[in-house]
Formats: sequence, structure tokens, C-alpha cells
Amino acid sequence: MTGTAAGPAATAVLHAVILAGGRSSRLGGTPKAGLRRDGTTLVERTVDAVREAAGVVVVGPGDLVLPEGVLRAREDPPFGGPAAGIAAGLRVLEALPPARWTLTLACDMPGVRTAVELLLDAARTCPGASGFIAATPDGRRQPLAALYRSAVLHEACAGRDLAGRSVRSVVRDLALREVPVPEIATEDVDTWDDVQRHHLS
Repeated sequence: MTGTAAGPAATAVLHAVILAGGRSSRLGGTPKAGLRRDGTTLVERTVDAVREAAGVVVVGPGDLVLPEGVLRAREDPPFGGPAAGIAAGLRVLEALPPARWTLTLACDMPGVRTAVELLLDAARTCPGASGFIAATPDGRRQPLAALYRSAVLHEACAGRDLAGRSVRSVVRDLALREVPVPEIATEDVDTWDDVQRHHLS
């Protein structure tokens, strides 16, 4: 994975937008992205889960420590919400060779690697779909563990004021195929109980 040029456009089949710009209000402002398990931060774990990507951008504060080669973006306005964060990430990725697919991930799901692997498997077996969205056994769809055809995601975000908008409201009309994932794959970290349950510090 690299955040810079990745060879001819034909080889750049995957980009990833990772959101790490929330207020972490239920953690008293402690940034989720910097929580660690076994010495690795949540944002580092999420970047590692998308190592197949030709370009990765993390949307969040400028002082967030990121792995080498990962691009940065900030939603406008700051704390403008996840939809605005995706739009900001897409703008930065426009500097790279185009990719067929774009992953959108929140950085606070410790088990997201499993979801990423299942989403990419789905795209390989059904390449004509508009996109794929992780769905847990109880039927919950997670648009921040999803794989979108890049052109479709760009069109959904283009020319719209996305500040304060939810991702669900932006992608709800897209024909996304559900990909069953285990519950642990999209469990997020919102509270200190979640921190303890996922063995973070």
C-alpha cells in the first residue's frame, strides 16, 4: 500500500477513505484513533486492514500520527460529520490514478479487517455491482464498512453540502448488495466499556 502514485491507472483498483475526525464525546474527548491494542493504534489497525489499496486517506485532525505514505484530509467544517469527511477524502484521492472501488471505513472498529476481506471477496465474485455494504446477523447495515464503485460514490457526494449529513442519507438510494459479516467485524468503540471489552488502552 502506498499513498502516492501507484503505477498505471489500470493497476490502481482500490482506494480507501478512513474517518477519524469525530469528537469522541462519550470518551471525554479522548481520540478513538489513538487507542491501542498490543501497541498498535486503531487508526494503524484500520490502515493495515486496507493494505491492498493503492491510495489511502485518513480524514481527521492534523496531529494524528499516521503510517508512512497515508494521505491526510480534514472535513469542512471540522467535525462536520462522516459524510463531509468522505467528501473531503475523495477530493484528496483525486490526485492519484483513478480506482474502480473505494472503501469507506470508520477507524473505531477493531475487527474491521474481517469486514474488509469479505467486502473485497464480494467485489471479486460480483464485479458489476454498484457497491457492497457490511450487514451484521441482526440486519444492521454499516455504511462505514462498505465498498463502493468509485464513480457511484463520487456522484452521490458531488455538488452537495454534506456538513451534518449522515452517510446513510447520502447512500440510501444506491443499489448496494449486503455482505453478511460477523457482529465483531463492525462493532465500534463509543464508550469506556467498549474500550475495556476490546482490550484497548
